[in-house]
Amino acid sequence: MTRNDTIAGTVLGAAMVATALIAGAFYIFACAVMPALARSDDRVFVDVMRDINDVIQNPVFLLGFLGALVLTGVSAWQLRDRPYRWWVWGALVAYGLAFVVTVAFNIPLNNGLTEAGAPGALREEFEDPWVAWNAVRAVLSTVAVGCLGRALVGYGRSASPGRSKSLGPSGG
Repeated sequence: MTRNDTIAGTVLGAAMVATALIAGAFYIFACAVMPALARSDDRVFVDVMRDINDVIQNPVFLLGFLGALVLTGVSAWQLRDRPYRWWVWGALVAYGLAFVVTVAFNIPLNNGLTEAGAPGALREEFEDPWVAWNAVRAVLSTVAVGCLGRALVGYGRSASPGRSKSLGPSGG
């Protein structure tokens, strides 16, 4: 195994970790945070979501959110000639779509909560679309994790001593 192979494997592993962390964040919102907030009154709902939107804009979250996209893109480039490259490209497409959903839908909805208005009206405009788009990005980022996991299996097989670099038409 060459140094470049080791670097490529490290980047692939880091892409999977970052993507899994973000998929987990979207998942926990889908199955716990938003259902819990659904039980609250309008004022509490809006106040808590405003607080979450403020707090989540931090370097640690942004590193994972942006890092998942960048690391997966770098990995796709590094592994472009490998038989399992399609798994990395699939992950890049899936996470790229989750990223677009976040930027095009969830963030504008979050920004809408910063406007003045009656909590009931703000919640009415926000809750259902945000929950639906969050489910979409949770599924897409989870698909990306699965694809990266499959690529790591291909990488591991190709890196094993005594194994052929070509893994056949299945791509590893």
